Amino acid sequence: MFRSFASFNFRVWFIGALVSNVGSWMQSTAQSWVVLTELTDNDAGAMGITMALQFGPPLLLVGVSGWVTDRFDRRRIMVITQLTLLLFSAAIGVLLLNGLMTLPLMYCFAFATGLVVSFDNPARQAFVSDLVTRENASNAVALNAASFNSARMIGPAAAGLLIVAVGTGWVFLINVVAFAGMLGALAVIRSGELIPRKKAAAGTRLADGFRYVARRPDLMVIFAMVFLLGALGMNFPIFASTMAIEFGREADGFGLLSSILAIGSLAGALLAARRARARLRVAIIATGAFGIVAIVSAMMPVYWMYAVCLVFIGFTIVTTLTTANGYVQTTTDPSLRGRVLALYVAVLMGGTPLGAPLVGWVAAEFGPRVAILVGAAGGLAACAIGLTWVIASGRLRRRAGSRLGLELAETRPIEIITRAVPVVAPEQFSEQGAQTTPIRLTDDD
Repeated sequence: MFRSFASFNFRVWFIGALVSNVGSWMQSTAQSWVVLTELTDNDAGAMGITMALQFGPPLLLVGVSGWVTDRFDRRRIMVITQLTLLLFSAAIGVLLLNGLMTLPLMYCFAFATGLVVSFDNPARQAFVSDLVTRENASNAVALNAASFNSARMIGPAAAGLLIVAVGTGWVFLINVVAFAGMLGALAVIRSGELIPRKKAAAGTRLADGFRYVARRPDLMVIFAMVFLLGALGMNFPIFASTMAIEFGREADGFGLLSSILAIGSLAGALLAARRARARLRVAIIATGAFGIVAIVSAMMPVYWMYAVCLVFIGFTIVTTLTTANGYVQTTTDPSLRGRVLALYVAVLMGGTPLGAPLVGWVAAEFGPRVAILVGAAGGLAACAIGLTWVIASGRLRRRAGSRLGLELAETRPIEIITRAVPVVAPEQFSEQGAQTTPIRLTDDD
């Protein structure tokens, strides 16, 4: 499960990312609460707009950000983006403490943050593969997700307590200090131990990543599933905050829900780290499970019963995303990995500008429970797309030894025609004497 920790660089990265992610989750929780309760009167629609502005730029800049990730030094990219985000956090904190923050101004900061994250996220995702050998890449992706979700267990709960104790402004300023974790890790990582990678040549085109994905139907399916999940199912700030208010809870109750969600998320990430490689079928099953659990959570009558459901929601979501991310990283041409990961991040985060305002409007007009059912529909639709493609592509086939008499292969079986050719002089060779033997191979072979 923890084999990637054998690498010094990955150990340093994991610790630095954990510290930084705790601060980021604190800030994310505080931002949602500020918009919902301080800048508006419990307006979930305003939260949806804020999320749309923040997650929209990765979709708009997907071609440029992916090309930059492949073309330039990823560590330097992250130093620049992290310092810029640090300044944004400091500015928001000062404005809040002085009572100068307004909703339009928060919209501007959300959009500016999204612009910077457009370059930070692909560089982060691709840099994980630079820290470990290829056979450990899927494990490193899963452990990186474990770091992210470990921080998610701490950050929101801590933010909720701090908001009640000292106010939202201080939460943003504490995040300024947390940026030292990532910046320190980037400074300590040993350049000589990074895995050599093939950088994109100066003449490479931005469209190469799009063409590569278009030729890979398995990636197209993964992207479609992730898009639906990101657009409709992953609007947790809207779901958790509005449900907390419905149950009569304050900021600490909202933060606790986010941390409980992270318990299941961490479990999903650690189990993904145990697998030898990322498999498509795991992602398909997990999206369907998310849809079912989300429906159950929408029916819960009390706060703690809803909180228990969030453990399973976190587990299914992270299982899907970790598997999808690992599959994309380990099956993509290394010279195109940055551009493909930029597309992946854009699809995942780019669904939010479309889905969050819709989900926020539904929550405001019909209540949070109906909004959660909309998210559940997104998960079930994603599962249906994956299953349909598996059946249509011939990956689901009969197998005598299996429990259900069926086997789900990761790749479609292909036929290779081999010719048994006698060892004779070229002029004596006769095509008529050759024999053909079809051999069926799968990805496991």
